Amino acid sequence: MRRQFKNGNMWLVLVFIVMGVLFYSSSQTYHEQTQLPLLHKLLKSEPLKAQLSSINFQYADEQISIKDSGYFSFVEFFIRKGAHLSMYFLLGSFWFLALEKRMKPNILVAFVSWQAATGYAGLDEFHQMLTGDRTPLFHDVVLDSVGALLAVVGFLLVRAIERKKRR
Repeated sequence: MRRQFKNGNMWLVLVFIVMGVLFYSSSQTYHEQTQLPLLHKLLKSEPLKAQLSSINFQYADEQISIKDSGYFSFVEFFIRKGAHLSMYFLLGSFWFLALEKRMKPNILVAFVSWQAATGYAGLDEFHQMLTGDRTPLFHDVVLDSVGALLAVVGFLLVRAIERKKRR
């Protein structure tokens, strides 16, 4: 098993698992996916509402604030966008780890990994367009791309530090 991770094969398997999870997620309607009932139950007392009420911004032509969307929808927005960022961080990471033994130099590995994750983000938003009750957003592709970029830049920094320590 250790050898499978070392040569990148297991990382490639993880790439396709994350892509499968993302595909499944984008094939669900908003109503199938919403966490509002759970949030109503878990956050009944609306913790930090006063502090969060001062947050107000525009995302994809929509005003995001507690005043405009309500406390629970506001919290769910951040959970959803956090999921975008973290899932594509994982996808970028797994692409990097899967490709670094197959390609050189690492800057090329990083670029290809980032582009693969970003390309998949675009396809995922297109898939959402085909799914009922979903809103595909270019802003989400950008957010996904940033998640992948953070991962590959992180790996480039770690690999550079490792090289420096070996010298």
